[in-house]
Amino acid sequence: MSSPSVGGRVAHFIHQNFLWFLLGSYAAATFFPGFGLWLRDVAVGQLALGGNSPTRISLSMLMLSFLLLNAGLGVEPSQLKKLFQKPLTLLSGLAANLLIPIAFIFCVTQVMRLWHNADEVQNILVGLALVASMPIAGSSTAWSQNANGNMALSLGLVLFSTLLSPLATPVALHAVGLMTTGDYSEDLHELASGGTNAFLAVSVILPSIAGIVLHLLLGKARVVATKPYLKLGNFVVLFLLIYSNASISLPQAVRQPDYDFLAVMLVIAVALCSVAFSAGWAIARLMRAGGGERTSLMFGLGMNNNGTGLVLASMALADHPTAMLPIIFYNLVQHLVAGGVDRLVLRERPKAPVAATAVPKS
Repeated sequence: MSSPSVGGRVAHFIHQNFLWFLLGSYAAATFFPGFGLWLRDVAVGQLALGGNSPTRISLSMLMLSFLLLNAGLGVEPSQLKKLFQKPLTLLSGLAANLLIPIAFIFCVTQVMRLWHNADEVQNILVGLALVASMPIAGSSTAWSQNANGNMALSLGLVLFSTLLSPLATPVALHAVGLMTTGDYSEDLHELASGGTNAFLAVSVILPSIAGIVLHLLLGKARVVATKPYLKLGNFVVLFLLIYSNASISLPQAVRQPDYDFLAVMLVIAVALCSVAFSAGWAIARLMRAGGGERTSLMFGLGMNNNGTGLVLASMALADHPTAMLPIIFYNLVQHLVAGGVDRLVLRERPKAPVAATAVPKS
């Protein structure tokens, strides 16, 4: 058996210490934001994506497209054939991924009426809207695989939530737009109807489909051979994207900390993530699904593609940089909660050798 390549060893080290690298990206954005802000300003061209003026094709958009291309490349076409063995479970998961976060945000609007700063509430709601409107993260498949989940269902949740995002994302944004007020509401409604679909199609759906097609063209053997280097590239791009987008809002949050605002935002992020994971467990129980399907539903509903949310927010909500903080918080919280759920699931698994698996990619 040949020893792992240098790229494979580095990628393995990063995924074993994923949360530390994630925290490092946030720390770098907080204390050294200059390079991250420069990365955001790099444009490679323009493209008409709807609206009155062409949209800048930024480096952030290209990095996001690379992540989605890589995710599509990792999809096993043979597993897609199993997607419709239990379509009701898949459809229930997709519906819950859209409806439960919206219901949670509605509850937040009622509770936060008591909050002393209405502007802070609006920023939280806008950030949560971006979290709720995003498709399921490709990283959920890695967590599901690690916990012996149903991989066909896990891939189906990621793939179909991504393909349906031009329909689901505007619905979620409009719904939360009705719960917000003033300029925040206008921004969400404008974002929902002004170029979001085209952005998702170009930056999310096309790269995902291209990755699947490329997998078919290259064949499984070539994909497996290049996987360590693709994984390493994926980590580099992911952390650069997180660092770049976090550079907008984290420095201000640290220089002028509003502790009660940061605390309530963290509590809300943990609550939303916990509700989403619990919803996956409840749906599996309601559907009388097996342990593998339960695991995939929990990780699927609990983990959203916040990389896409950050890019979209940085493009369309530049006048509300604080609204990016809930997305940043949720991105960290979802991996921490996923780690906790993984430990609980591990306790229920039969003791057997487990092969090394991938680590979250988004």
